[in-house]
Amino acid sequence: MLADRLARYSRSFGFEDLPGAVVHEVKRRVLDSLGCALGAWSAPPCRFARQFAQRVKMVRGATLWGTGHKTLPDLASFANGGLVRYFDFNDTYLAKEPAHPSDNISAVLAVAESNRASGKRVIQAITLAYEVQCRLCDAAALRPRGWDHVTYGAFSSALAAANVMRLSETQSRHALNLAGVANVALRQTRVGDLSMWKACAFSNAARNGVFAAMLAELGMTGPAPIFEGEKGFMKLVSGPLELAQLAGETDQRSAAGGQHAPAFKILDTYIKHYPVEYHAQTAVEAALELRAELVQVEGERAIQHLSEIEIGSYDVAIEIIGREPEKWQPTTRETADHSFPYCVAIALHDGRVTLQSFGPTQLRNPAVRELMKKVRVVREPAFVDRYPVAMPTRITVRTREGKTYTKQKDVPLGHPGNPMSDQALEGKFRRLVVRRLGQTRTERLIRLVWKMDTMKDISALMPLLRTNS
Repeated sequence: MLADRLARYSRSFGFEDLPGAVVHEVKRRVLDSLGCALGAWSAPPCRFARQFAQRVKMVRGATLWGTGHKTLPDLASFANGGLVRYFDFNDTYLAKEPAHPSDNISAVLAVAESNRASGKRVIQAITLAYEVQCRLCDAAALRPRGWDHVTYGAFSSALAAANVMRLSETQSRHALNLAGVANVALRQTRVGDLSMWKACAFSNAARNGVFAAMLAELGMTGPAPIFEGEKGFMKLVSGPLELAQLAGETDQRSAAGGQHAPAFKILDTYIKHYPVEYHAQTAVEAALELRAELVQVEGERAIQHLSEIEIGSYDVAIEIIGREPEKWQPTTRETADHSFPYCVAIALHDGRVTLQSFGPTQLRNPAVRELMKKVRVVREPAFVDRYPVAMPTRITVRTREGKTYTKQKDVPLGHPGNPMSDQALEGKFRRLVVRRLGQTRTERLIRLVWKMDTMKDISALMPLLRTNS
């Protein structure tokens, strides 16, 4: 049974099994996630989640990032996870089912702080969460069946929490059973005009995963078999699901066949350079390069004199960010950063895409709205089979005079095929947090994350997250 297999895997998973490159990537994801979180600290859904979690105080609990308040680990997972996710700026994984595996990090840190776990244990649990969630995303798509990708997050966060808490194999299995039976999320979260819940959907799954692990620690049992049962996950949610060998998992068949053990999945995840849905990363890059060329040849006024803007893409991207009417008339940040027309129009209009590109002023900008009216999204047959190894986007614009300009980008900055340097990642972090923390504390936090594997107690990280607000 799959839950038994995953529970055994969690129990056998240790820091000493992790290659140096994997440890380094975990540190990069922690730094990136904390930056995204502190940058979003004052966003409305993040404030609401924090205010809710502040109603409960627990002396040896988990810190609500940016404050000195400690609460239950599951509530901290929810509030802090919403911060990580709000700007749509944290990392991504693309497979049969897309995901944002760094969404697990808030759950791991909350449980680790309340259990006074070491930095090494945090790193191993985050690696475990990535491995489980990404392999599930490889195994079966949930989106076509009406379920949201965060559904897999309840399993990955529960297992990561169980690992931090040193639960037994039996307890870990029941944590999975409890996490899976009551936490299936509807895809409606990402359809039409998107709401504040987009930022909280995974953090709620992570909250439920942590809650399941805490119950299992006390002896609560959950229904089994959760995946293969008559009314279980495969029958009702995912369809047939066969999980490939996980990194570091003992597999006698692979050993007998001379096959190489699989690499850790965190190495295949992508860091974002722009605060937009991942399928729009190459669109933004292409639009910015095209704009620079167009302005150099014809001047700034040429942007508003375009007669047509064509976005050539592939099926998955079109389904998620280029199909619904709301994508041409976004009224919220959540819809705008999931809109091909808006992301390309704002890039062409402003010559840059930043967090401010999705604020109320730009959302209402008549010039940007006028550009969006000229956008059409088309399917490029040649792109279909290249995804998800590449995510090509071709932007073609036509001027009133009949001139055509085209730019195509295949692999965005931050992709494993075009990695973001540590220096660039630190630059992103500084831009997001320096206003909240000040220069001195920002640099201290960067240095501490890079050496988190030497920390005896991860709770030492939390005072550095206290905001100046």
